[in-house]
Amino acid sequence: MLRWLIGGGREPQGLAEKSALQSIGEDQTQNPYTELLVLKAHHDIVRFLVQLDDFRFASAGDDGLVVVWNAQTGAKLLELSGHTQKITAIVPFPPMESSKENSQLILTASADRTVIVWDYDTGRQVQRSCFQSTVKCLTVLQRLDIWLSGGNDLGVWNRKLDLLCKTSHLSDTGISALVETPRNCVVAAVGKELIIFRVVAPTETLPRWDIVEVKRLLDHQDNILSLINVNDLNFVTGSHVGELIIWDILDWSVQAYELNFWNPSAQLDAQQEIKLCQKLNDISINHFTCDEENIFAAVGRGLYVYNLQMKRVIACQKMAHDSNVLHIAKLPNRQLISCSEDGSVCIWELREKRQLPAEPVPTGFFNMWGFGRVNKQASQPMKKQQEDTTPCFLEPVGDLIGHSSSVEMFLYFEDHGLVTCSADHLIILWKNGEQESGLRSLKLFQKLEENGDLYRAV
Repeated sequence: MLRWLIGGGREPQGLAEKSALQSIGEDQTQNPYTELLVLKAHHDIVRFLVQLDDFRFASAGDDGLVVVWNAQTGAKLLELSGHTQKITAIVPFPPMESSKENSQLILTASADRTVIVWDYDTGRQVQRSCFQSTVKCLTVLQRLDIWLSGGNDLGVWNRKLDLLCKTSHLSDTGISALVETPRNCVVAAVGKELIIFRVVAPTETLPRWDIVEVKRLLDHQDNILSLINVNDLNFVTGSHVGELIIWDILDWSVQAYELNFWNPSAQLDAQQEIKLCQKLNDISINHFTCDEENIFAAVGRGLYVYNLQMKRVIACQKMAHDSNVLHIAKLPNRQLISCSEDGSVCIWELREKRQLPAEPVPTGFFNMWGFGRVNKQASQPMKKQQEDTTPCFLEPVGDLIGHSSSVEMFLYFEDHGLVTCSADHLIILWKNGEQESGLRSLKLFQKLEENGDLYRAV
């Protein structure tokens, strides 16, 4: 395993706001993240990371702070202080392409029942609005230049924090997730229901905004934990009891259904499977990510790859971590990264299985009396169907150990590395060691050239 080498172990106490660049031991040839920076500004659990542009990101968590960082250097750029309780949602609000306004906005919602609009270039608090209940999710409809708040109701707002319209009270549990779909529609996860809403923009005949409930989808048996858009044709949902449902994004019909993550043999009735499962957390679908071919699902402590064309699981790692997997992301070169409540971050590679040649059928005297290999194999219990038929597998290729508590999520910057946040109050910026070494050498040569030392040495 990789260990980060900060003298005295893994305790966060005593760390500076930004530690010196550290090296990682125990060589792993396929893991590029061999250097790291430890960033410290929060004093409670850091739950959210959001990318602002090519070189900046923001972090937020239970201390109510929002901190803006430089992803290349790890420098703290801004600290946005305005919330009195934990942050529950955060999302950037970029200007419309046709707009002349250059302000870079970010929205934050908190358990203090407020939403604040910030300018993250200046750190200025642009607007603040109070709500009757906690806003649990935010989403931006950039084409309409509006944003939506999800809580006990669904609200539609403009940049100035003017309430354009809202629904009536939906549920005490509230909206847990929102995604945008075509035709000015959004899908809201409310408990185990999906509610389709259409946002109606003002026209000459109807000079005000409106939001209309279009349809309710009741196919899930338990609370929906994950909801993402897959492509222009589908979105996918995952529930507390391990249901994966792929939906048509236009007519909202079910395109595929999977409920066999924890028991691939699928010999029992679905309801019976759920009752027999001792720990529902072991089958909860905690997070999704996807590419053009596959949906990657964090299911309990495991990782599953669901192929969209074949409509089945093609690879799995049932015990990818010691605790629940909280976040996953797709990396280039068929790689996947995952983080867990156990404090670990792992890199995986999706590989195809090699087909082994068929064994010859045993013949001879002993086989006549049942002593041959065929009968011996037939008497053994059948292996689980999914393990036998999955054409691919997930191979661990990297292990990033740096946090001392649950790793909540991460961000992947193609040029600047990987950022992780944790319940240990820390943010770690993982760097490509080979790339950073090259950059340092280049800077050294440039400095020598500026001072004339390079030519004197030659």
